[in-house]
Amino acid sequence: MTIYFHDQMESYMARIEPTTIENAPESTKGTLEGIKAQLGKVPNLLGTLGKSPAALNSYVNQKEALSTGVLGDQVGESLALAIANFSQCGYCVSAHNVIGKMVGLSEEERELNRNGQSNDPKTQAAIDFARAVVGGRGFISDNDFAKAHEHLSESEVLEVIAITTFNLFTNYMNHAIETENDFPEVELVASAAV
Repeated sequence: MTIYFHDQMESYMARIEPTTIENAPESTKGTLEGIKAQLGKVPNLLGTLGKSPAALNSYVNQKEALSTGVLGDQVGESLALAIANFSQCGYCVSAHNVIGKMVGLSEEERELNRNGQSNDPKTQAAIDFARAVVGGRGFISDNDFAKAHEHLSESEVLEVIAITTFNLFTNYMNHAIETENDFPEVELVASAAV
């Protein structure tokens, strides 16, 4: 198996161009309009997913389900920043840096998160557990599970796995389709890759 990594600064063309709301399939137009109303724009990733009702609905339904969790937006965004660096997704690290700021994460915390760290012990336990899930492709050791369970309930452990796999969905989608970054670019932390 060959693995390809793109240098974040390397210029490349998106393999699938985003759709506009006007040109989107009828079944995704309303969703894209809702995204634009909420964010002020349709980010390139979501515009691209908008070409496929199944892909966009998968994203939207997962995002909506995660909003019912107990960990909250800040922990979710801390995880998203860490996971983007674990999988070296330049698009997601840039997007979640903006969203992390919107939900109240300080610049210091966002920088720590990009390095797989946090000032908060519970968030650090979630990040460490997510790193174990990503690094082990879902297979984790009893020790990793026990460490997570010191700070996270069983429900929270399950939520971290759900957040992790959701973020991997977007990370891998960006890798595969080479989404053009439409957020202020944030440099990846290569040492955080797993």
